[in-house]
Amino acid sequence: MEKEKLVKALENYFEDCKFRKRLNNKTIKAYKIDLNQFFEIVNNLDDEVKEINEYIHFLNKKYSKHKTVKRKLASVKAFYSYLEYEEIIEYSPFNKVRTKIKEPHVLPKTIQKENIEKIIQYLLDRVSSAKTDFQTIISIRNIAIIGLLFSTGIRISELCNIKVADINFNEKTLKFFGKGSKERILYVGNTDVIELCKTYIQLYRENIDCEYLFLNKFDQSLSEQTVRILLNKLEKELSLQTHVTPHMFRHTFATTLLEKGVDIRYIQSILG
Repeated sequence: MEKEKLVKALENYFEDCKFRKRLNNKTIKAYKIDLNQFFEIVNNLDDEVKEINEYIHFLNKKYSKHKTVKRKLASVKAFYSYLEYEEIIEYSPFNKVRTKIKEPHVLPKTIQKENIEKIIQYLLDRVSSAKTDFQTIISIRNIAIIGLLFSTGIRISELCNIKVADINFNEKTLKFFGKGSKERILYVGNTDVIELCKTYIQLYRENIDCEYLFLNKFDQSLSEQTVRILLNKLEKELSLQTHVTPHMFRHTFATTLLEKGVDIRYIQSILG
């Protein structure tokens, strides 16, 4: 494409982005930077497919973040799609270019053992220092929540939907309905966690009709947001360096089993 024709096409493209697509100025500015960089690097457009492949190599060498490379390529690809749609060019050279960038596999984050110990000890201290029966009940509830997350690897949605009837204290099992409403029964190997759940029920459930195990102060089923708030509060109170999320307990549980030599297929069946 001739230089004058290219400049005009770019002007029209940015106008299209602004008024038809209604993109904000920040996005359009990023597009301009990416396209200017592309046309500065690519000097000869006689063989566009070859030029684009060389540009991909250039981006991979220059930028360590795969997301940056993918974004810059997407900017150029969008411009060529516009040219093809407006019939300024017959077809986009990206139709013949493989632009899929393989991102590095990032291992899921886990909670360090010392942080788990800090959290449990902090909650135990809260039970000891409780001044009212309500504070005692809430503290025991919170320990049971952390204990179940850590010792079973259940999802936060599964945790909040546990019903009292789902717990078999004699067999130390929990019944869950996970993704796709698939039922699975999980053995809880940590006796202390089962006993905590039993204590919580005995202290709190005597005159309550709600079928769910973990309740809020209004005697209603605990929400996922409340559990996240609890974890955020623990993180701040203990000055933990790691941001703790419910899903990290799931990864920590799986990693612990892997380190003990448990077959990965069995772990997958436990996690549902």
